[in-house]
Amino acid sequence: MAAVTPQDDTRLSYAWRVCAVTSLGIVLIGVAGSTLNVALPTVVRHFGANALESTWILLVNTASLVFFGRVADLLGRREVYLTGFALFTLASLLAGLSPDVWFLIGTRALQAIGAAMILANGTVIITDAFPPDRLSQGMGVYIGTLSVAQLAGPTLGGLIAETAGWQWIFWLNVPAGLIALGVGAGLLRKMPRRPKAPVDALGNVLVFAALSALLLALSEAGSSGLSSPVFLIGAGLFVLLVPLIVWTGRRSPSPVLDLRLFGGRLLTCANLASFCNALARSALILVVALYFQAAKGLDAFAAGLSVLPVPVGIGLASPVVGMLGRRVSPYALSIVGAAMSAAGLGVLALAADPATPYWVIGGGLFVAGCGSGTFLTGNTTQVMRALPADSLGVVNGFRVMVMNVGIVISVGLSLSVLTASVGPALRAQVYAGTLSTLSPVAVGQLMEGFQRAYGVLFAVALTGTVLAALARSPRR
Repeated sequence: MAAVTPQDDTRLSYAWRVCAVTSLGIVLIGVAGSTLNVALPTVVRHFGANALESTWILLVNTASLVFFGRVADLLGRREVYLTGFALFTLASLLAGLSPDVWFLIGTRALQAIGAAMILANGTVIITDAFPPDRLSQGMGVYIGTLSVAQLAGPTLGGLIAETAGWQWIFWLNVPAGLIALGVGAGLLRKMPRRPKAPVDALGNVLVFAALSALLLALSEAGSSGLSSPVFLIGAGLFVLLVPLIVWTGRRSPSPVLDLRLFGGRLLTCANLASFCNALARSALILVVALYFQAAKGLDAFAAGLSVLPVPVGIGLASPVVGMLGRRVSPYALSIVGAAMSAAGLGVLALAADPATPYWVIGGGLFVAGCGSGTFLTGNTTQVMRALPADSLGVVNGFRVMVMNVGIVISVGLSLSVLTASVGPALRAQVYAGTLSTLSPVAVGQLMEGFQRAYGVLFAVALTGTVLAALARSPRR
């Protein structure tokens, strides 16, 4: 066993400070998302938003993640990361001042750009700071802090919505963002920049356009169905643009997304498994919170308390798995985590009934949360270890973008499946959390939607488990 040198102690000390700073970023973004998930009915009622507007409040564009991964490689990860904090904080302030629903949607898009700058670089900064044999520990703590956000977010969001007003859901981010910006500026060291290279402007435009078209199609599917002209046009544009992205990437000397980095089975399957896991888990808190408000008639605060088993599971699993990462391969942890997520969703699919005791629902949520914490720690460590140092930024941007596209699809798909059972006339009542005040027939129809939504997410989670199993490193 190699002796520990003073240099090793110094590097580890700095690495844990870096982990603390980057954890502030993921807490900030996680709280912002999870509070809104629970408080959405309050925001919808305040603005009188229709189903389409309600969906757009939740769905934020992730198209800029790859772009900011590339920009950070060229201009400096620390600089782009800190700029993201400043932009996210400003957007949060403006969101609370929104005079109408479309101004709110615009500031949410601005928040998404700031979040992209943070998310595309946080994991890379940690990977650069930690020694390889300690990386799983750092990732376990980093991802475990997401559970703090998800633990506090639903309860905090419900409490704020019922007392202080929905505006404070956004204004809460302002002092937290300023603290994170100040601490980050003081602690983070400048990182080496890559040699100057031309930016793939056309590739960036095409990626942004393709993901925006996909987002538009998903949001329209949730409000108007798959036969909507807007859905068909958005989906068609996405299908047409994907081959163009591949073509321009092969011709560009510095592509926004170098597809050669994803030719191996490990990265391809690991990223696809991450996509499936994100798709399966991301709408869980939203769907369950809607269940307790729209079907059970609970207020936002009580609904927030009811979804706590998910973040508790993530919070318990992530640091434990990070410690196990020195003895157990991240590949094995990814498989176990994906399987646990599928098991938790399977319980919820079978238990989607108004008469189901809470301990059954809570147990399914807890298992799914433990699975997410285990998978995220193992999968992230596995992918980051497999990357060459000079491509960490852009590939991590792609990795996070894949997860966020899964989040977008998860929300859009789940809401579409869920509300399809009640018909267009009652969808607004679901988003506003008031369906339980109508007839028992309407509630019964909504429960069929919950069963279908959980069934779809369970099938996706099983697919992710298979892909995680295929993401084995090639033998040398």
